[in-house]
Amino acid sequence: MAGREQSAPASRQASEPDRPAEPDRPAEPDRPAELDRPVEPDRSSSRGHRPWATRTARDRSDTPVRHRLLDAAEAVFARRGYGPATIADIAAEAELSRAGFYVYFASKEEIFRVLAVRVRDAFLAAQEVPDTDPDDVRAVAYDSTAAFIAAYAGHLPLLRLIEQQAQGDAELGELWREISERPTRRTARYIRRLTEAGALAPVTDPSAVARAVGGMSVQFARMVAEDPDAYESAVRDVTAMYLHLLGVRVPAPQQGTAPPHDEKRQATDEELQTMDEGHQAIPEE
Repeated sequence: MAGREQSAPASRQASEPDRPAEPDRPAEPDRPAELDRPVEPDRSSSRGHRPWATRTARDRSDTPVRHRLLDAAEAVFARRGYGPATIADIAAEAELSRAGFYVYFASKEEIFRVLAVRVRDAFLAAQEVPDTDPDDVRAVAYDSTAAFIAAYAGHLPLLRLIEQQAQGDAELGELWREISERPTRRTARYIRRLTEAGALAPVTDPSAVARAVGGMSVQFARMVAEDPDAYESAVRDVTAMYLHLLGVRVPAPQQGTAPPHDEKRQATDEELQTMDEGHQAIPEE
């Protein structure tokens, strides 16, 4: 027994020279961070991408699958509402797994915000009418009205949800203000520019005309959402009232030239960034 008690200290003494010297021990606190770093790459490498929580907007590029998810989400939100809709519902609508959903979006809240941005961009694109002469007032009135009514009718269920969710969400609130106010401001600037150039004599202030036209367009778009066959007549009627408010005493263009109301033109990021007044029917701010 005494022999064993003597041998133990000898064993510890023999191993002591192999221990790190005391001055090196402050490096120990750095170890957890170093150990944590390789964990994420190792886990994500089996999936072929970095973890979605750290992925950038560039990683989630505009792919057909991403667009399919957005279309599926809009359909699910329109059908079920925001609260009852689930990620599983959206994934099933897009014919993807839940894991496939998370490749592109981190949550239901995120995909809803992306949809809100897409709607905002659709309304901005509706005023572009790039193939229309900006000095042809009748053509601009008709084409921009047709595009606005198509966009509003096509996105009406989602617009209602965006307005509801905007009440308690600052980011969605800002998007809703852009959707509801920005087209009116742009129309007012367009009318004011032509009025100052002597090309128009509106019946009242350009801002008031723009608000009136916007309100009429929204009401007729709601009617079109209920009855798609009313699209052509709605565009003609709103255009006629628009031209009257502008002081233009000529008939609106003939029916049949407006795009079908279910064709939604989506502006790309590049288009939105490169717009300038020289190429817009209704100029940006």
